[in-house]
Amino acid sequence: REKAMQVLRSKLYAIELQKIDDEKRKLKGDYRTPGWGNQIRNYILHPYKLVKDLRTNIESTNPEYVLDGGLEEFIDAEVKLSY
Repeated sequence: REKAMQVLRSKLYAIELQKIDDEKRKLKGDYRTPGWGNQIRNYILHPYKLVKDLRTNIESTNPEYVLDGGLEEFIDAEVKLSY
């Protein structure tokens, strides 16, 4: 009886670990290795100024604002695409 409880506990523990691992994998999303072709945005600073998000096709003509952290426009577009 004690051995059966020990086996049951170990199986329940393994199931719980699997659930946690699945949740982490779900939150992390797909992993892409960094390299050419996996970029998210193009920043063009000369001769004209443009930032283009390649996932949402949103463009901004104010790269200084984007480089200073003004990503709201791009984030909102990505959120809208995901729903």
